[in-house]
Amino acid sequence: MQPETYGAPRTAPVPAQRSAAPAEGFAVVDVETTGLGRSDRVISAGVYQLDHDGEVTDHWYTLVNPERDPGPVWIHGLTAELLSGAPTFPEIADEFAARLENRVLVAHNALFDWNMISREFSRAGRRAPVEQRVCTMVLSRDLRLPLPNGKLASLAAHFGVQQRHAHNALDDARVLAEAFRPSLQLARLAGVPLPLQTCVAVTDLGEEEPATPGRSNWTGSQYRQAKKRPPCPYPNPGRWEDGKPLVQGMRVAFTGDTATDREVLEDRAVEAGLHIATSVSRLTSLLVTNEPASWSGKARKARDVGTPVVTEDAFLQLLREVAPHPGA
Repeated sequence: MQPETYGAPRTAPVPAQRSAAPAEGFAVVDVETTGLGRSDRVISAGVYQLDHDGEVTDHWYTLVNPERDPGPVWIHGLTAELLSGAPTFPEIADEFAARLENRVLVAHNALFDWNMISREFSRAGRRAPVEQRVCTMVLSRDLRLPLPNGKLASLAAHFGVQQRHAHNALDDARVLAEAFRPSLQLARLAGVPLPLQTCVAVTDLGEEEPATPGRSNWTGSQYRQAKKRPPCPYPNPGRWEDGKPLVQGMRVAFTGDTATDREVLEDRAVEAGLHIATSVSRLTSLLVTNEPASWSGKARKARDVGTPVVTEDAFLQLLREVAPHPGA
């Protein structure tokens, strides 16, 4: 398996998922934020509402005043001056909720968008009215689309969708909506089920706001002392193969920013019987990253040695059914 390439759509006779979405259809969402950490804030949001067939029925966009520094302006272009006159999240929460209610949330790297939205609603003393989400990175993998990487730009180019303003929440939501419609059609034609995930509010996970909520940690590079873990009791069964479950004893490495706290991801992996690898080699079973095309040392090594790569959302899905070690 090539870690960043997808093949032809599956043809397995799985029932089409026409009834998978609630009555109102889909809400394709993109949010721009002050950074990638738990204390970071939403500074703009775009929502495209789609019917069951993926046709656009409405769209909405708003700036959001984070009441703090806007983070990497060179990426999203939203300055403190521009945001100073925008409404705060509690002031747009009703409208945002109305755009999401009774719909499946669709986003590119959906776990990140969901967690950021969930945290904002929690800060406003509310719950985001979303029950399920679909990650288009995972859907693209399941459809085996021949993409060079997991970026939205690559998905857009595959379907001939023009990006006009990257990292603008409204335009990114439009691009994704236009790419999701043919993806949805391909899934139904090929009998590929939508990778629906249950949306769990961060408050239900016991997450607490960091002690310094006014600080931006957009780089995600906070120092964290390595947690000492007992050795994995299972020998390494080899590399993970696409379409198959993880197996106890597999060596899993992580790189880059994750929407779920890294220690929580590692704890869940260890509980499932996996080995946490601190580096990537030919013996590594799987690399988990939301940026497979990045130039981090682990991502580059994975490309060099052919280590399989999956996104955080895909990994969480795989964690649901880890196969017992054949020698257990």
